[in-house]
Amino acid sequence: MKIAVLSGKGGAGKTYVAVNLAAVAGKCTYIDCDVEEPNGRLFWKPEDVQCATVSTLLPVFDAAKCTGCKEYVNACRFHALMYVREKPMVFSDVCHSCGLCQMVCPRQAITKAEKPIGVLEMGHHEAVTVVTGILNPSEASGIPVIRQALQQTGNMTVLDCPPGSACSVMESIMDADYCVLVVEPTAFGFHNFQMVYELASLLKKKCGVVINKQTDVYAPLEQFCRANRLPVLARIPYDSMLAERLAENEIAAECIPEQRKIFTDILEQIGGVL
Repeated sequence: MKIAVLSGKGGAGKTYVAVNLAAVAGKCTYIDCDVEEPNGRLFWKPEDVQCATVSTLLPVFDAAKCTGCKEYVNACRFHALMYVREKPMVFSDVCHSCGLCQMVCPRQAITKAEKPIGVLEMGHHEAVTVVTGILNPSEASGIPVIRQALQQTGNMTVLDCPPGSACSVMESIMDADYCVLVVEPTAFGFHNFQMVYELASLLKKKCGVVINKQTDVYAPLEQFCRANRLPVLARIPYDSMLAERLAENEIAAECIPEQRKIFTDILEQIGGVL
């Protein structure tokens, strides 16, 4: 079972929910797909961490063989190749490593070379396997790192997705069995929540909602959930003591019994649906 935890914006409590769901699940795998700002490891403090480099493939041109026919330029649907001043040029930020340029080159002047773009960290916190994808600074896309991280899924997996509803989020939830949508009960939080719900709906994912940091009932959010038959898995009130514990990078379900019950109940509700 793969449970993806999403939020329409940063700061809604996505990592808090993902970490604590994994903590109460027992033996499971936690994967941090928020490769630009992975912070789940700050809570887990994993042991026996092993690292693996994540690379992508870029075309390399043999000047002695290249005749400047531009077949590879015309074939590239991502416009990642140009032929300028009698030299081929690669725009690595938009190259998708599909290999089509190598296939269409009539002179076999193109080979591939690895370009490191990130790191995968794998460790353990008691029964939880902690997998963290980390994108190198200045890299344009973290999708190759996310894909390699997702190869580490186990029988029970919690996915801590990137915030928002961009391509990296879609990649993270593509094979998920259930999506937990974390939302702040505010106008801004509700607006972004609707976008991420639309993405999950387009992918035909079963969804439930966790309303986090609630102080008052936000009527538009409640009405939206009822209209779309979205179950509210939990309403977690704002708690200054909890905020202090999280600021110290503590796992709430491991040190606060009430928090453990909240996330155990969420997990049971998801299990009942699936």
